[in-house]
Amino acid sequence: MALSEVIGQDKAVSILIRTLQRGRMSSAYLFAGESGIGKRLTALNLAKAINCIRKDDDTGLPDPGFDSGPLSRSDKQQAGLNPELTSLDACDVCESCRKIESNKHPDVSVIGPEKGEIRVEEIRAIEDALSYMPYEGNRKVVIIDEADSMNPSAANAFLKTLEEPPDKSLLILIAASPYRLPETIISRCSRINFALLSEEACKKVIEKGIGMPSSRSTKHPNEGPDPDTLVRLCMGRPGLALSSDRLSYGARFVELLKSMLNNGSEVWSDREEIEKWLDMAVIFMRDIVMLKIRGDREILLNNDIIEYISGIDKTSDIKGIISGYTKIALLKRKLDFNLNKAITWNYTASVMKTVVAGN
Repeated sequence: MALSEVIGQDKAVSILIRTLQRGRMSSAYLFAGESGIGKRLTALNLAKAINCIRKDDDTGLPDPGFDSGPLSRSDKQQAGLNPELTSLDACDVCESCRKIESNKHPDVSVIGPEKGEIRVEEIRAIEDALSYMPYEGNRKVVIIDEADSMNPSAANAFLKTLEEPPDKSLLILIAASPYRLPETIISRCSRINFALLSEEACKKVIEKGIGMPSSRSTKHPNEGPDPDTLVRLCMGRPGLALSSDRLSYGARFVELLKSMLNNGSEVWSDREEIEKWLDMAVIFMRDIVMLKIRGDREILLNNDIIEYISGIDKTSDIKGIISGYTKIALLKRKLDFNLNKAITWNYTASVMKTVVAGN
C-alpha cells in the first residue's frame, strides 16, 4: 500500500503528500487520534514514501531517486504501480518498500510500550540508532507507537532528542491521548490529527483486512461477524474490529459482568482490559435499548452474547440504561488519569447493577 492509498484519512494524507512535494518534511510529527483508525499504517507508508527508490528489480526502470523528476504514467503502469500516485509517494514494489513492509529495513524502526509503558531504555535505543547516518535509505525513521505511554524518565530523555534532532532523521509519534504527553514534546512536533472513519471507509478497510468481497451477504456460523456487523461494532475504528482479541472478547465480557453483579472482587488484568471492557459495555447497553425499542435481533452488534442480552432486556428499563451509558462513557474519558483499578471496578459494578436491575 502507498501513502495515498490509506483509506479514510484523506485530510491527513493530503497534508503529508503536499509536504513531500514541497520538500519541507519536519523532523518530528505527532499523529493524534483514536486507536484503530490508521495512524500507524500512515506512518509506515510515509516511511516508505521517504525511502522509496522507485525501482523494482524486475522492471528495468531507472531509479529516479528521492529528489528527481516524476515517473510518467506509462512508466508507472509498466512497473505495476498505480498511475494516479504522486511521484513522491511510495511505489510499494521496490526493494526499500518491501523491506519496510516486512519490518526488515535497517533505517526504519518501530517501538512501542512493554507492560503498558515506554521506558527510558527504549528511548536510549532510539538515540543510539539515530546517531548513525542512514545505511541505505534517505532518512532514518523511528515510529513510536503509543507514544503517550512514555513514563516521565523516558519523556525527559526523548525531549533531548527532539531539541537536537539528528540530520536525515524523522520521528513519528503516534498517540491516542496526546494530552498525556508533556507540552514540551507536543510543541516540538508537527501535529496531524486523524479522524474516525466513515461507515463506508470502515467497510472498505474491514473487507480488505478479512479478504471478503463487498457482495458477500451470508456467512458460515463459525466464520465470525460479517463485514456489516463489524462496521457497526467498530464505531469508526476498523483497526479494533479487525483485532482478533476484540472479536473474541464476548465471553470474557459476560464473565466479568456476572462477577460485578454478584459482588465479585476486581479481576481486570490491566488498563488495556479495562478499556476493552468499557468499550464492550457501551455497545452492550446500546444493544439492550435497541432490543427493547425494535425487538429485532438482527440489528444487534453483540451477536455472540445475544441470549444474555435478551435476558437483561426483560429486567432493565431505558431510563436506567441511558443513565448507565452516560456514566460509562464519562468513565472511559477518564481512564488516562490512571484510575485505581479496584475503585474503577466497584464504581462500574454499581452502574451496571442499575442498568441490569432497571432501578
